[in-house]
Amino acid sequence: MTAGALLPWRQGLAYGLLGLPLAFVALPLYVLLPNHYAREFGMPLATLGGVLLAARLFDAVSDPLLGRWADRLFERSPLAVLSTGAVSAVVLAVGLTALFFPKVQGQGALAAWALVCLLVTYLAYSQLGIAHQSWGARLGGDELQRSRIVAWREGAALVGVVLASVLPALLGLPVMLGVFAAALVLGWLAWLRAPRPAPVAPHATDRADLWRPWTRPAFRRLLAVFVLNGIASAVPATLVLFFIQDRLQAPPGQEPMFLAAYFLCAALSIPLWLRAVARWGLARTWLGGMLLAVAVFGWTAGLGTGDSMPFLAVCALSGVALGTDLALPGALLAGVVAAEGDSGQHEGAYFGWWNFATKLNLALAAGLALPLLDALGYTPGTRSAEGLQTLGLAYAVLPCALKLVAAAALYFLILRQSPLAAAIPSLQGKP
Repeated sequence: MTAGALLPWRQGLAYGLLGLPLAFVALPLYVLLPNHYAREFGMPLATLGGVLLAARLFDAVSDPLLGRWADRLFERSPLAVLSTGAVSAVVLAVGLTALFFPKVQGQGALAAWALVCLLVTYLAYSQLGIAHQSWGARLGGDELQRSRIVAWREGAALVGVVLASVLPALLGLPVMLGVFAAALVLGWLAWLRAPRPAPVAPHATDRADLWRPWTRPAFRRLLAVFVLNGIASAVPATLVLFFIQDRLQAPPGQEPMFLAAYFLCAALSIPLWLRAVARWGLARTWLGGMLLAVAVFGWTAGLGTGDSMPFLAVCALSGVALGTDLALPGALLAGVVAAEGDSGQHEGAYFGWWNFATKLNLALAAGLALPLLDALGYTPGTRSAEGLQTLGLAYAVLPCALKLVAAAALYFLILRQSPLAAAIPSLQGKP
């Protein structure tokens, strides 16, 4: 795909549709699962945090290796990528089903079952996700075109998240898993018809390729911003259902409403953010989204019992800010790959480390926040003032502080750094 060429909507949808089931599965894995095991099976928060931390650390460490493998598959042919993705899709569907419907009893056996199922599910999910992201980056194009490619993927992803947020409460987990399996089949079939990356001459893939992104200062700076911002988002994602159920004491039927409002507004905001990119550039637009998120989400610290409608407004406006986190960082990374001359060869390595950072954020959020809350006196279902205050501080205040640090890093490491701007002109706003 040449720079400046517009991506027809049919091609954009064919590529992006797989993002729907991949995001669909992300919400059960990262948001629903901790609450499900704590409330349905009585797993202590400290045990649950340990299981999630171990599984997610393994998931994070394996991503760079999966990225290197993806580069090798692309060397062979797009068909090799698609075939491997089909196998991963089957494993993913089976693993997720086993995770939510364990066949064992007892805390020890349940913890072991959850750990094994998580390892298998994460491995399949990561392989499929990294290959799909690398495919999009290899399509090339200018700054706006790259953002459109990512927007198709993330727009479909948000539809998947909305479905995953409402189906469990409305129709139950079995229906949710059935819809997920069907969406996975449709997404893979659409991927077969997506525009294919330009073929490249095979190169000698060696161990150095795995570490190649770390030799690029532009990548290191962008990744630092991405990690800080990701931690700020991972903490409330882990704690949101606890906050809704215990701090707001909202009826169970309202949970899908909050999640749907958040992700639906994010989906609707993406076209508006793309127009902002055309005017201000990727980095400045992302900075605006971060500051909007802090301005809106900080209000949750003052919410309490019965404040469902104010929280719904916060969810909607925070969702608008989320649009930048979804559509822009991946486009910035694709720009780094292109600027460094690594297009068509090393996208898998870059996205492997990128996903490593994402998973590390989620691992730390679950593995540290849940045991810390437990140690500070919060337990699911508590009504004590001290426990609810601790939950509010962890859910609302800490993420806002981290988001401000990420915004400062974006400003000083990217927008104010002339070496990076010279290497990647697209990180600067347009004059």
